[in-house]
Amino acid sequence: MYLFENYMDEGPDFNPDQESLVAELAQAGFPKGEIAKAFAWLEGLAALRSDTTAVPADASLKSLRVYSEEERNKLDVEARGFLLFLEQGAVLDAKARELVIDRVMALETDEIDLEQLKWIILMVLFNQPGQEQAYAWMEDLVFNETQGALN
Repeated sequence: MYLFENYMDEGPDFNPDQESLVAELAQAGFPKGEIAKAFAWLEGLAALRSDTTAVPADASLKSLRVYSEEERNKLDVEARGFLLFLEQGAVLDAKARELVIDRVMALETDEIDLEQLKWIILMVLFNQPGQEQAYAWMEDLVFNETQGALN
């Protein structure tokens, strides 16, 4: 999230070398193991960008997503409700929802709170071509809430 917060304004074409980013993260106080995990997570996100097999083409809003026990343990009722809200509001489509869930499950943590989920959604949308409008809506939501909390 640190990388995303600090470099998202650079746009998707921003491509610094990994070595300089590792050095910057280490200087910011992140342990080497955590840095390696973060890059693995981001590489997984990039790999999913071109995966067209994740969700059937005919998936629609009329379908119902059933969460596995492991997913329910990591995504509480509030988080699952938020994902459903975003789907019903056409911010997330079925593919984006599945990418979000995949990236949530890839994190080595027992639970994801709603704020963390919002950042993950933002990162997934940022990484997906054709999701500019959904990304802008989500960005407004995340940053307006952050600003409101700071005031």
